[in-house]
Amino acid sequence: MTPSDERLPDGPARPGSRLPDALARSAARVPVLGNRHGREGSPVDGNGHGPGHGPQREPAGSGHATPADRRLQYPGAVFRGPVRPWDRVARPLRPGRPVPTAFVLAGGGARGAAQIGMLQALTARGIVPDAVYGSSVGAINAAGFAGSPDASGVAVLASVWQRVTREDVFPQGRIPAPWRFFQTRPAVHDNSGLRRLVASSLEYERIEDAAVPLQVVATSLAHGQVRWFDRGPVVEAVLASAALPALLPPVVIDGEPLIDGGVVDNVPIGRAIEGGARRVFVLLCGPLRYTPQLHRRPVEAVLSGFFIAIHARFTRELQALPPGVEVVVLTVDTEPVARYDDFSATPALMAAGWANAVQVLDFWEAGGLGDVPPATPDALGSPVPRVLAEPAT
Repeated sequence: MTPSDERLPDGPARPGSRLPDALARSAARVPVLGNRHGREGSPVDGNGHGPGHGPQREPAGSGHATPADRRLQYPGAVFRGPVRPWDRVARPLRPGRPVPTAFVLAGGGARGAAQIGMLQALTARGIVPDAVYGSSVGAINAAGFAGSPDASGVAVLASVWQRVTREDVFPQGRIPAPWRFFQTRPAVHDNSGLRRLVASSLEYERIEDAAVPLQVVATSLAHGQVRWFDRGPVVEAVLASAALPALLPPVVIDGEPLIDGGVVDNVPIGRAIEGGARRVFVLLCGPLRYTPQLHRRPVEAVLSGFFIAIHARFTRELQALPPGVEVVVLTVDTEPVARYDDFSATPALMAAGWANAVQVLDFWEAGGLGDVPPATPDALGSPVPRVLAEPAT
């Protein structure tokens, strides 16, 4: 079945400084239900999980999964809004009717590499969006994909990600990063490196010139509200959406200082649905569910509260999907865990994103609903394609 066919079935640092280490440990305190068992010949050593909670029923075979069983993984989930009575009659009369489709790319810092593998899996099946929405690092990937929404475009993105280093995104400078947290300055790092990286990887200058409609979100420091961009200079909008608080400086657009879009809308499925999408593919950089753990340091409490807040809105929107809307969530495990400026796990994250997306898409195409059944180490799916980061010929 092609993606254009109607397919909504009836039914439900500096030595001695502890700040960077504390930040990394805090980011690592997301519960790990998955595994780190790679398969022979594959670069994957951390596969995604993130059990969904289908609003209507749990899929058969998922009841045996327990947090204590680390051999199991949860690659994602499928959600559907309520079915209206007239849909049961009208839908069979119009088989093959195109379904307005959107890709939503969430924030997640250096873990955004996982979205490249997910995009590769989606394009390999001919799934093409009618619109793309991005937040934070998802805005960077969304802008790159929207310029060339096909396998060759994803290969270029993969190549860019594999070349990225800490100095490219978070220049270290002459003052150790831990001390910069306490200086009078806009942010720990400047965004000159990220600006060069984004500008060099895009072949268009204005958002409205993208091959597929693109929208990215930022947070206004003037009034604390959401700010969406669907036109104007693409580099400035992307930099604003990815301006991680404290780490990268605000970006001023039209006189308004803006920071990371993940602060107000890290997974903008609501925006996609408002735009007319009835099928939404969500590309997460972590698990679907977030369970905070007891903190040992004040900075961990701050980060834990931030993670709770950004997950809460996404959870509410999944629980209140409008009738006739389907959301397919692709996730990746929290491992490997690294500092915010560590890009060494990029190959493993891309491979894990691809492998998990394959499982979720198989489940979805078979009509599955709810959590994708966990896979064992002996059945982790197809090998990672070697063409992932190679230009198409």
